[in-house]
Amino acid sequence: MSTELSEQELFRRQSLNELRSLGIDPYPAALYPTDAFSTDIKAEFNDEAERPNVCIAGRIMSRRIMGKASFVELQDSKGRIQVYISRDDISTEAQPEMYNTVFKKLLDIGDFIGIKGYIFRTQMGEISVHAQELTVLSKSLKPLPIVKYKDGVAFDAFEDPEQRYRQRYVDLVVNEGVKDIFLKRTKVYNSMREYFNAEGYIEVETPVLQPIPGGASARPFITHHNALNIPLYMRIANELYLKRLIVGGFEGVYEFSKNFRNEGMDRTHNPEFTVMEIYVAYKDYNWMMEFTENMIEKICLDVNGTTEIQLGEKTISFKTPFKRVTMIDAIKEHTGIDINGMNDVQLREVCKQLHIEADETMGKGKLIDEIFGEKCEGNYIQPTFITDYPMEMSPLCKRHRENPELTERFELMVNGKELANAYSELNDPIDQLERFQEQLKLGEKGDDEAMFIDMDFVRSLEYGMPPTSGMGIGMDRLAMLMTGQQAIQEVLFFPQMKPEKAAKKDGPEKFVEMGIPAEWAEVILKTGILTIEALKGLNPNKFHQDICGYNKKNKLGLTNPTKEEVQKWIELTPN
Repeated sequence: MSTELSEQELFRRQSLNELRSLGIDPYPAALYPTDAFSTDIKAEFNDEAERPNVCIAGRIMSRRIMGKASFVELQDSKGRIQVYISRDDISTEAQPEMYNTVFKKLLDIGDFIGIKGYIFRTQMGEISVHAQELTVLSKSLKPLPIVKYKDGVAFDAFEDPEQRYRQRYVDLVVNEGVKDIFLKRTKVYNSMREYFNAEGYIEVETPVLQPIPGGASARPFITHHNALNIPLYMRIANELYLKRLIVGGFEGVYEFSKNFRNEGMDRTHNPEFTVMEIYVAYKDYNWMMEFTENMIEKICLDVNGTTEIQLGEKTISFKTPFKRVTMIDAIKEHTGIDINGMNDVQLREVCKQLHIEADETMGKGKLIDEIFGEKCEGNYIQPTFITDYPMEMSPLCKRHRENPELTERFELMVNGKELANAYSELNDPIDQLERFQEQLKLGEKGDDEAMFIDMDFVRSLEYGMPPTSGMGIGMDRLAMLMTGQQAIQEVLFFPQMKPEKAAKKDGPEKFVEMGIPAEWAEVILKTGILTIEALKGLNPNKFHQDICGYNKKNKLGLTNPTKEEVQKWIELTPN
């Protein structure tokens, strides 16, 4: 990240010092007694009633200065409102320069101010606040990338995804609709909690640092606990802890779980993600299917007021009931191959036939998972329950009551991706230990996503766990669906990013070497041209105007170069 200050940043720091010299603290500590929000003011205004007094605060987003009176657009946490500011109203005996100096010269777009005044409607019909007192609340030292429009074309838009995700605080301020995405995400959580709480299920918390990373097949993050001198793992799932609570006598428990998997990143995967898992005693996966589809329909209605959402050109309906298809039937439908009863050798041959990469470390479950993922998953756009997974794919799931080769499991597919995963939970401790041991063999063969053996969990099952159904749902993917977003980064405030690259900068001597006078090399760097390469393609007239303007504004006293000289500097830039 560059530490070079732009001309605007230097100017704002100068304004900061001038505010202090006037006795104005640019970062006051005292409470500011706001009592109204922009959207509420507009919604509740009555032309026939008395003009109510309000105290509002927010960020300056635009200004129109017109001599003794001006307008600013103020943005608070709910929206924007126009504020009318006049010299005679805000300048006082104690602070006579509040308008002409403080407001007009020392405040900038992005600064936070407080306004006390009354509500009125302007001659143009806009509901506004007439300021009677202005308070500086926070000086912004960096200029906001405010979008400007000319002839319907946007300029200076803050659109680059990497910048937006890295500087989410700026994205939220300047890009309309971004905050609404995250408000909807909160509504998703609130709706889900209401659904569970109405059933009497209990929200709990389980460890994030675990001695054994259990409950899923995934590569964990590993850390070290100094006091205990043992390795610990970041949670990949909370399943085994929640089941221990069912053993302990809770009938229904759920948790919004931050999970961590040391795997790939793309538009639907982040190494840190949120999953909700719920476990309910005396239920099975058939009950959980109905429970899940009713929950998602409710969430969709609570968040969007309809059961349909638009995702790009696709319309997805969450109206219940959802379609149900067995995994073996899904593979047969989309490949023409019936894998029922096949062993790992036969499945490896099927992968070869379908041009799916497979190696010797993959067991039967992993091979079937690859076939389904490559050839079937992407076809399920509308909500579809894929049911009855082969036993090797589900080490924590109960065998199917009609076919011991299968398990009582479903995954909910939406828009070609898994959204939810659920089981009739395995509660036979002997069977569970045998399945863990099978996973151990896969790990020994080189499968770095195979499950660890959790002997304490097996011990808990030996005390007895009632018949139970559990379900996990990816909250980030659910938020993507409910807000119509196609990248997980759009619904995470701060998605994981690569380290920020330091801005490349040439020293002034590089500019001197190509014939630019040393004093002007310094000026060029100060105007934001940090490399020789950046000179290429510059508009010579604008470049000349920028550097001469910097010379004048900062009273450097340099003799301005001619336009021809500046043109020559640009032409001297190496190709």
